[in-house]
Amino acid sequence: MLKKIGLVSLVLLGVSGCSTYSVNRYAVSVDNISLLKKMADSNINVGEFSTAGESQTSIMCRGVGPIKTPDGQSFEGFIRKAFIDELKMAEAFDGDAPITLTGILDSIDFSSASGSWDIAMTLNSSNGESISVKESYSFTSSFYGETACNQTAQALMPAVQNLIGKIVQNENFPKLIKGA
Repeated sequence: MLKKIGLVSLVLLGVSGCSTYSVNRYAVSVDNISLLKKMADSNINVGEFSTAGESQTSIMCRGVGPIKTPDGQSFEGFIRKAFIDELKMAEAFDGDAPITLTGILDSIDFSSASGSWDIAMTLNSSNGESISVKESYSFTSSFYGETACNQTAQALMPAVQNLIGKIVQNENFPKLIKGA
């Protein structure tokens, strides 16, 4: 009987595990699309995005569970796909364009306690130009871990929208796409 109780306890402990908090799929920003339509005279290609550190598909939140990107993408892959989506909606993307933008995710982290995502990115153009931008996106958090981690996961998409907005609003962005 004691063996049976011990086995059931082990199974329940293994099944109960921690929660996983999924980031929403990216939704394009109307503001970003409007800016891109005004700036891009022709199409732009987007190459690979890498990371300055180790590539991650999740970041642990308060020991409660990981915050994961959709489809197991890396965070730099999530941002790359978001940028491509924005360009496609602005009719400014072409995989064969003469100008290719690549990116380096310099850093990405969050605080579920204070409610912020901090993202730093460098974009490089095949024409030799580059820009670096930082986004510190604030959101409402919670003392309760489950709620705070869920709110943190939901805040990544608007944080990336703001990051892309800072890229396209950067005074040097037109230099990146010059020659496109």
